[in-house]
Amino acid sequence: MINKLLIANRGEIACRIARSAREMGIATLAIASAADEEALHVQSCDEVVHLGGHNPAESYLRRDAIIAAALEHGADAVHPGYGFLSEDPEFAQAVQEAGLLWVGPPAEAIRAMGLKDAAKALMQKVGVPIVPGYHGEAQSLHVLQQAATEIGYPVLIKAVAGGGGKGMRRVDRPEEFAAHLASAQSEAQGAFGNARVLIEKFIANPRHIEIQIFGDGQTAVHLYERDCSLQRRHQKVIEEAPAPHMPHAVRNEMGQAAVRAAEAIGYVSAGTVEFIVDGSASLREDSFYFMEMNTRLQVEHPVTEEILGIDLVAWQLQVAAGGVLPLTQDQIQAQGHSIEARLYAEDSDQGFLPSIGQLHHLKFGPGLRVETGVTQGGQVTPYYDPMIAKLIATGPDRASALQRLLRGLQLTQIAGLKTNRDFLVALLQHQDFVAGRFDTGLIARDMEALTRAPAPAAEDWARAALCAMGLLDTGRDRQCNVGFTLFTPLRQSVALRHKDQLQTLQVSLRPGGRAVVDVAGETVELGLGDLPQRAAVLAAGKAYLFGAQTFVFDVIDPLERTATVRSDGAITAPMPGLVKQVFVHAGQEVAAGDPIVVLEAMKMQHTLCADHAGRVENLSATQDQQVEAGMVLAVIRAEREEAG
Repeated sequence: MINKLLIANRGEIACRIARSAREMGIATLAIASAADEEALHVQSCDEVVHLGGHNPAESYLRRDAIIAAALEHGADAVHPGYGFLSEDPEFAQAVQEAGLLWVGPPAEAIRAMGLKDAAKALMQKVGVPIVPGYHGEAQSLHVLQQAATEIGYPVLIKAVAGGGGKGMRRVDRPEEFAAHLASAQSEAQGAFGNARVLIEKFIANPRHIEIQIFGDGQTAVHLYERDCSLQRRHQKVIEEAPAPHMPHAVRNEMGQAAVRAAEAIGYVSAGTVEFIVDGSASLREDSFYFMEMNTRLQVEHPVTEEILGIDLVAWQLQVAAGGVLPLTQDQIQAQGHSIEARLYAEDSDQGFLPSIGQLHHLKFGPGLRVETGVTQGGQVTPYYDPMIAKLIATGPDRASALQRLLRGLQLTQIAGLKTNRDFLVALLQHQDFVAGRFDTGLIARDMEALTRAPAPAAEDWARAALCAMGLLDTGRDRQCNVGFTLFTPLRQSVALRHKDQLQTLQVSLRPGGRAVVDVAGETVELGLGDLPQRAAVLAAGKAYLFGAQTFVFDVIDPLERTATVRSDGAITAPMPGLVKQVFVHAGQEVAAGDPIVVLEAMKMQHTLCADHAGRVENLSATQDQQVEAGMVLAVIRAEREEAG
């Protein structure tokens, strides 16, 4: 049995693993970077080893340091979670060679599934259907272009070592092939150090359906399917189990194919066999094709646990310690429906740019299973994935699970940074998703509608004004807020800004806990405790209104109004981040479009350039400096201003 488990990960998955280990009586050992010293996963474990550094390469990817920590602190097993080193065969092998138990598949199985072309060749041998395509060694333009012609356009170019959509290009016409190939190969080389690609037939209206499998090295079982078709740029957004409109015969055939795949490589532990399915018509037994196998626990595993009533992490720990599969295939029965939404710190109004900073207020809606690695008051940093939580709702059928998830999201409150909450709310109400008839292209096709943000109504402005005055705090005495004035009701001005709109509102407080607010000439009367559909939070100088839509208002301090005015030529940080490079020095002449600084946030780099020619002044940005959103990094003084 396992006595102490080192969890080689962070965030919500580390918390999730720690929870199962604790319930099994297993002691836990966390690892943490400098950025995660007070993170929730550290608090969730019995002990912690601080690896230092901020970036993954300085912490969570340090193989030798992690193994040394396990040995030094008496751990006898290592669980990699997902991401980071979870699918690194060298790490898996090194863990076992150190005399530790590896909670995952053997290194040989990880290697067998690591390269898409080799994996597909193996699947073809064991009778798992694959997408028609070219998976050969020859990589010349002539060979690959000829293969694309034989397969028939449209085709998909995919990096053999790819993942996350990198090194992937759709090609619709022969004349576009060479350019797309060069782009895919360049991206694959940069991301994976391997420029090789394969060519596959592009499936119209594809659905992404995966089978959860589990093996003990001797036999394997499937744990039904998940539909992960709602994706943005090849990244999953919503997952559910079981898949909508899945005929029993197709489910059975896909499950058997996945088991054949697992048993062909002597699979141990949890894994997922992913299929691309032709969704242009009703699902058939000949309409699914092997895409890849993920040799680890998946992000979306909770929906499988919910419909089966099992603990996949507990299964992993049991099998890693030498146990056999807890259930046979005949004993595994699904009930009900479960849907998961991935809640991220990102700004859907700005192309889903990551949003980092402090979570001043965090409250999840009722009726949900919440998997999170953050707490109120914690920080979302620029160093790791910006996931706030996975929110899971389960019900006796799909409609009830969907209703529960939608309400839970609408009642979720987050203040301090931007999130994709409203985008998820809109997505869950999309008519095609509600009907259960959708494919991987739904989000891209309807992105504008899904991210369209309505303007706040007069009542929203009024509620924001009351929030800014501190009058919507449910813990306060309403009568104490009225104040005292002779002959006329107390009147107060409140300045608010929503995006580019600035308004000064006049608030009059009345006896009986009532307020009258003048909003651009329109009168709105509200009860201070009357919040039937919307909650309000004042945090860090902003008023947040929550409900079906989130509205955020900047509360303008009259004494600091002038401080918000930026001179022409000021280059400000569009988000919190790390200054990676400074291209200029004070006094330097620059032309319009010249790069000034590179800002990095959430592994994305943004080059900030001069919008006009001039001289660099007030250069405050320095390399490796952490900056907040809105901070002035430099001022480019135009030549005409200098002359004047």
